[in-house]
Amino acid sequence: MFSLTFLGTSASVPSPERNHPGILVEAAGSRILVDCGEGTQRQLLRSGAGFRRLDHLLLTHGHFDHVLGIPGLFSTLRLRQSSDAMTIHAGPGTLDVVVRMLAGLWGEGRAPIPLDLVPLSEGRVLDAGEFTVDCFPVRHRDTDSFAFTFQSAVRRHLLPDRLLALRVPDGPVRRERAEGRQVKLDDGRTIDPEQVLGPAQGRKKLVIVGDAEPTDGLAEHVRDADVLVIEATFLERDAAIARDYGHLTASEAAALAARSEVKQLVLTHISGRYPDEDILAEATRIFPNSRIAVDFDRIAI
Repeated sequence: MFSLTFLGTSASVPSPERNHPGILVEAAGSRILVDCGEGTQRQLLRSGAGFRRLDHLLLTHGHFDHVLGIPGLFSTLRLRQSSDAMTIHAGPGTLDVVVRMLAGLWGEGRAPIPLDLVPLSEGRVLDAGEFTVDCFPVRHRDTDSFAFTFQSAVRRHLLPDRLLALRVPDGPVRRERAEGRQVKLDDGRTIDPEQVLGPAQGRKKLVIVGDAEPTDGLAEHVRDADVLVIEATFLERDAAIARDYGHLTASEAAALAARSEVKQLVLTHISGRYPDEDILAEATRIFPNSRIAVDFDRIAI
């Protein structure tokens, strides 16, 4: 249901292998960008994803490593004469950072493409029918940070044997049953959806957390996620430094996944101060189904 392309996986300082943060989420024909670090537009090209139908940008917070790619991306969209408006969803403080950044380049109240700025508060962000996006607050230094939960719609399939036994005809009647509506047949009988629909199945849950300090209060939001994407900027031996900079250690991220019964943990926002294998070893000791994201990784859920 959800396809993730990691466009950037570095911490604040990029490396030759890791770009600044950005994730492309694709679902049911929609393409949503989460964060837009410097160089994101080139990463979109290098990944083969391109710019088509890219009309929603979710920002976790306003630190520059997560937003400095916006002017370049918007300039390219202008040159391509994209007719789609871009909707930016972010906390009020983050939107203020974006507005001031764009004003410095194009003038007060101006932007190179049509924009819709939507301030976040906890709860529903998007309802695309086939899936929803919700947000919840995350503590990270002095920012108004948010994380995002993507969930696919629950599906219930028609049971052919029950349809046959109840002599439900083909055509619109069956379609209405699949959509969960009660119908009356020509012979006067009323067929309830519960008589012909199988058990609920197919719900998928993806949670993307940007930078974070403590994990207190996050478990209820990430519980039972099929995939949790979260930062792991430091190792536990540097936990005091992590606190000073408002970041998590790999072991803290893994402990959150373990107590929240997450199925897979994907670590990102990786610092060049550590070898990847050290970060992964620390995480897998606590939560075995952990992996470290690298630029251009693709994950299907």
